[in-house]
Amino acid sequence: MATRQRRALTSDPPETASSPAYTKVDKPERSDGENEGVDRGLGWLLPLLCLGMLRHMSATSNIIHDCDEVFNYWEPLHYLLYKSGFQTWEYSSQFALRSYLYILLHKLVGWPAAWWFGEEKVKVFYAVRIFLAGLSVISDAALVVALSRKYGKRLASYALAMLCLASGCFFASTSFLPSSFSMYAMSLSSALFLFNKPAMAVSVAATGVILGWPFSILAFLPLTIYSLVKSFKPVFLTGVVTSIVLMVLSVLVDYDYYKKWTSSVINLLVYNVLGGGESHLYGTEGASFYLRNGFNNFNLCFVFALLFLAILPVAKKKYAPELLIVVSPVYLWIAFMSLQPHKEERFLYPIYPLICVAASAVIESFPDLFRDKYNPNGTSTLVKIAKILRPLALGLILCVSHARTFSLINGYSAPIEIYKHLDYHDDAGPGSVLCVGSEWHRFPSSFFIPDYVSQVRWLDDGFTGLLPIPFNSSLGGTSAAPSYFNNKNKASERQYLKDPEQCTLLIELQLQRPYPTRGSDMSTWEIVAALPYLDRELSPPLHRSFFIPNQWQQKNVFGQYRLLRRIQK
Repeated sequence: MATRQRRALTSDPPETASSPAYTKVDKPERSDGENEGVDRGLGWLLPLLCLGMLRHMSATSNIIHDCDEVFNYWEPLHYLLYKSGFQTWEYSSQFALRSYLYILLHKLVGWPAAWWFGEEKVKVFYAVRIFLAGLSVISDAALVVALSRKYGKRLASYALAMLCLASGCFFASTSFLPSSFSMYAMSLSSALFLFNKPAMAVSVAATGVILGWPFSILAFLPLTIYSLVKSFKPVFLTGVVTSIVLMVLSVLVDYDYYKKWTSSVINLLVYNVLGGGESHLYGTEGASFYLRNGFNNFNLCFVFALLFLAILPVAKKKYAPELLIVVSPVYLWIAFMSLQPHKEERFLYPIYPLICVAASAVIESFPDLFRDKYNPNGTSTLVKIAKILRPLALGLILCVSHARTFSLINGYSAPIEIYKHLDYHDDAGPGSVLCVGSEWHRFPSSFFIPDYVSQVRWLDDGFTGLLPIPFNSSLGGTSAAPSYFNNKNKASERQYLKDPEQCTLLIELQLQRPYPTRGSDMSTWEIVAALPYLDRELSPPLHRSFFIPNQWQQKNVFGQYRLLRRIQK
């Protein structure tokens, strides 16, 4: 007879052969030992909304931080859309150091925007910026969600706050630069890695390197190597296929524009690594440049990020190895870039999101530094104090970040804003010539030049380097190799307007200096627009870098950014 068994109750869990026995190991880990229930992580809605709002603010208010952004990216895009714009020597087919594939990605947005807005080119400029903001929102939101699912809501919330408000992320997120594109790839690749999708993570990393900035390959190495060790075959095949497809596509696009078989990716690497590229011609900085720059853009967030390795022995169980792999490029990249003589702020862009992640992990671990290892769930006085310090530290970081962002936008936005005034002075007549002297490096791009201005010309104010020269359609446009370009930063006789009397309009920065400027002659020029511009040399470093209420305007010195018009005689 079959053995009689108890009838199963509705409250009894169903038994299966695969159901393992429950142990303490199965309990969800608590980040700080508190009984908070299961942390299911943040959803997508909050990160997308918060990042979307802040990135839109960046797209509409961000200044242009580097003339390389204008002349190597905005100007070629303007040429592809409107058949006019400035060309740099890197785009000469003789050197072919810049990829048109990266420009074409933005033309996908710029071309329909140019058709829709017609002659309102400024709106096309901001449409492309909003596209960049969208890429940043998606990649950073993915990173926040991945952090929340892997390490909990608290760490993810801290990272989200810093990604939204940290000055470095605010400015880099909508900059039209390959290093910014590599930054998007870094966020998305790190997110996929934490989602346990190593093959997709490496594929995105390859896209950031080939389509974005080739030198960022060093920053992607830790993630790529660990992924290969973890799952070699799918990761290797995906990475190789992605790289080959993008390289072939890049070569085909370069052939279409340069009219010769070449690879701008390889040319750039050869020039800078094997070809003796003389980047020192464009300025050198000391070894501490990136430390100072990192503190300016991230304040205490940068300090905490550098302390991640110091807290790792205490938080090793939580953060090793995955989060250590994700944030390790912060140390690797800063160390490598600090050894290079030529330094620029944009070179750190690829690791900006990782700085926020590392700092968030350190702040989240404050209580762990004071726990008794024999009683990890205890709540001593020091542990309670450490918990209170977490929101205080985060709040201080966000306040100082806002002070930095406010100072830069309000102190240095005059160049973009003054060029917008050109739209209100079309009575100067068609064929007008806009002249720019020493302020050539703050030219915001041809998107701000209305149609009645036939030319933008540089005036010789003592600069001895090579300046951008308009694309020459008669020589072939993008396929031209003009003889006046060189890779030694030597000025060309064609770059300056020889007769300043041809200038109809003039852009000039008037500062408190003992020598007169061209626009000082009020018998020749009249001021039609003027905006304040922060005088960096005469303003104290602390007050010009950060907005301090009731002191920023009083302590800083301001000049005038002017649009002048020639007086008709």
